[in-house]
Amino acid sequence: MITVLDPGFEADAERLVLAPRPGLLRGATVGIVSNGKAGTKPFFAHLGRILRDEWGVAEVVVRTKANYSAPAETELLDEAVRWAVVFTGVGD
Repeated sequence: MITVLDPGFEADAERLVLAPRPGLLRGATVGIVSNGKAGTKPFFAHLGRILRDEWGVAEVVVRTKANYSAPAETELLDEAVRWAVVFTGVGD
């Protein structure tokens, strides 16, 4: 079980429900969302190779947010719903 703490305050906050985890990644499409900072490029390139070579992922889709400090754009989120899993991170 994972406990997620939210530092914000909302009297009527909904309980967070985690998405179901896929059993296998073989043959799946996996997304990587970068914040666009330089440190993400080599890390995500290596992650993409591992996903294809060791986990049998069919396709790795790499997208970069337009603004590193803002949430992902609606168009990116609409595309991401078709991916089996999404990896994201910062490059600092």
